[in-house]
Amino acid sequence: MKPNTPPERTTDPRPVVGVSSCLLGAPVRHNGGHSRHRFLTDELDRFVDWHPVCPEAEIGLGTPRPTLRLRRRGDQDRVVSNADGADRTDDLAAIADQHLGKLREADGYVLKNKSPSCGLFALPVAGEEGQRVSGSGRGAFADRLTRLLPSLPVEEQGRLTDASLREWFVERVFAHARLRTLFAGGWRPKDLVDFHSRHKLQLMAHSPEGYRETGRLVARAGERPKQQTEEAYTAAFHRALAVRTTRGKHANALQHAFGMLSPLLDDARRHDLLASIEDYRQERAPLSLPTALLRHHCGSEEVPWARDQTYLRPYPDDLRLRHAVAV
Repeated sequence: MKPNTPPERTTDPRPVVGVSSCLLGAPVRHNGGHSRHRFLTDELDRFVDWHPVCPEAEIGLGTPRPTLRLRRRGDQDRVVSNADGADRTDDLAAIADQHLGKLREADGYVLKNKSPSCGLFALPVAGEEGQRVSGSGRGAFADRLTRLLPSLPVEEQGRLTDASLREWFVERVFAHARLRTLFAGGWRPKDLVDFHSRHKLQLMAHSPEGYRETGRLVARAGERPKQQTEEAYTAAFHRALAVRTTRGKHANALQHAFGMLSPLLDDARRHDLLASIEDYRQERAPLSLPTALLRHHCGSEEVPWARDQTYLRPYPDDLRLRHAVAV
């Protein structure tokens, strides 16, 4: 353990993440190749357990195989084979149902972009004559997955090249795992209070209203049936974290943390910490700078609040996701 640094939480669960098999290097693409994604296989792999799925392979399409395309038929977008026009939509969607038991225990999902089965955003859709009629299609498996599990953090691998989107997705995955683990056990209202207190700054950094909503649910946890509380809190918690944070909201959360620590610091350390927050606000420093200083000072002053506040360590430090200045 490093001196003056709050210890790593040792009770955080290891997330389970669904993934398109080709992104882990499996040669299951239509041309017999793969789309190995280095962030997933070389970095995130150390901290999560994967549940790989290739819908096209699982419905019996071999490799290599004729390509599939989205086509508008009537008022529906259907996945059809370029070779013979066979409609594969329902078969591909059914794969999500077949994996539902396992995916209910998952904490996130990474899908292959531009795929008529797994693509999540902006797929081209052709008309019956081959002309483009839409650019907002979604793969059949991806569409069914997101309908079955609307609270599950889901992202396309192509968007993970954006540092802000990558950090946001990973943050939600680890938060999802912590909440899933809480409710999987014989929790008591006190356990939910502790969980909510640990996530205070993290929720505030995404949605102050979401933090207040979840707080109201926690306050009534002892008055309502447990199942009702679980469902309501889970929905509100994930709804809050699904709001994309901003530099301003991060700065406000940092200022809130500073206010709790300030009485214990001398003028020089207060000035340095405030300056680091302002440097982050003005895009002169990454988020990792003020959070590292907060963790350091809370460690040196033996502030137990820092040890468990998830905002200061939302996922393993080795993922290095808060170092980009422009995030």
